[in-house]
Amino acid sequence: MFRYIVCNNLFLQYFMERRLRLIRRAMLEDARALATLAERTFRSTFGSFNTVEDTDIHCRSTYGETIQAQEISSAATVTLLTEEEGELIAFAQLRWMPPPACVPARDAGEIQRFYVRDDRHGMGVAQALMEACIGEFERRKCAAVWLGVWENNPKAMAFYRKAGFVEVGEHLFALGDDLQRDIVMCKSLVVGGVE
Repeated sequence: MFRYIVCNNLFLQYFMERRLRLIRRAMLEDARALATLAERTFRSTFGSFNTVEDTDIHCRSTYGETIQAQEISSAATVTLLTEEEGELIAFAQLRWMPPPACVPARDAGEIQRFYVRDDRHGMGVAQALMEACIGEFERRKCAAVWLGVWENNPKAMAFYRKAGFVEVGEHLFALGDDLQRDIVMCKSLVVGGVE
């Protein structure tokens, strides 16, 4: 059992076992730990389905302390971190760019990355982080939120469907030298009391 408390833009989750889970915005000093978590979760989730070469290319070009610091500093990106007793266990990176044509709202935000450590699956971490993401998009008055999910990741697609996302199209995602098909999913948001 747990309960949520929102205060000063922090999303706290108290557990009956007295563990504290905190969701907060990333700061520059989080770049190294974020890069480590991002690469670790990416490799554990997708490494066995892709070549070592393609995985290595992707990780070198996407995760690293300098890259994460740039993303944290970007005005077009918000990185939310989930900590449990001071240790990073999950993160989401949100951004605001023109969505693909299949997304029915022009003023939509994107969940660019949404990763939870394997050992925290099934513990409410993903649900709490998703609620924090949706809250950020609602504060920014987005009409919808969209994301791309690899077609061979049915567990993630099931989670997104449960969170209210529906399939609206597809796009290509370059993983190293391999072009892969992502399913584009979208969730409409209530803005100003009107959906």
